[in-house]
Amino acid sequence: MNNEEQFALWNGTAGAAWVDAQQLVDEMFRPFEALLVREAAGSQRVLDVGCGTGSTTLAIARSLESKGSCLGVDISAPMIARARERAGASRNVEFAVADAGVHSFPPNQLDLIVSRFGVMFFADPVAAFSNLRSGTVAGARLRAIAWRSPAENPFMTAAERAAAPFLPALPPRKPNAPGQFAFADGERVRGLLESAGWKSVDVQKLDVTCALPSVDLTAYLMRMGPVGQALRDVDEAMRERVWSAVRPAFEPFMHGAEVRYTAACWMLNATST
Repeated sequence: MNNEEQFALWNGTAGAAWVDAQQLVDEMFRPFEALLVREAAGSQRVLDVGCGTGSTTLAIARSLESKGSCLGVDISAPMIARARERAGASRNVEFAVADAGVHSFPPNQLDLIVSRFGVMFFADPVAAFSNLRSGTVAGARLRAIAWRSPAENPFMTAAERAAAPFLPALPPRKPNAPGQFAFADGERVRGLLESAGWKSVDVQKLDVTCALPSVDLTAYLMRMGPVGQALRDVDEAMRERVWSAVRPAFEPFMHGAEVRYTAACWMLNATST
């Protein structure tokens, strides 16, 4: 099963938006990066799935120094281009434009696979996780972070709910379909990993406080997610109407100079054998 829809999305406007918002997103998700860096301690060959603009990949590579290396893969050419720019002359990090679900990884290489919100977009999750396992050594670990349900993540869905009366063409969230909340059902995810041959599968709740400066909220909401995508196709008057409706929906998350919310996630843990 191919991933054409996701390829078009992340090589188009969505990918460009993430490149533009790289610094803001990296800072907002820094707690997840720190967690995965700790998981990588002592590893030699690490793969970062859905690496985006490379923040986690680079942080892991820095932590390993000359004792290990990290490869970041993503289907978004614009984001990989930014990641390569950020890597500079670093010798223990590499980036590749690739769909990790079907890419041919050399066998018996990887001892750790990590992902910060990059594994929910596979067209065929079982085949994708099986493909990832094919590149691992015996006893390799999988440590991936994925979103739980939309209901548990009101910050991530507030803009859509408020903007819906003005933007009737907003795409509906389809349960289990590739996308941000594809892994909302933890038991389903456990089954996917086990069907792909992973062992000692453990799906744990992970609640993390994330924050961004209040002054950046408008730019974030007007560029990112389904609402940000939809606003690219409307005139300025409609943008203002949408923003007038969306802004009050974020009052519960406003704390002075900061916007804070709880990211309700899963930590997916498994071993290759």
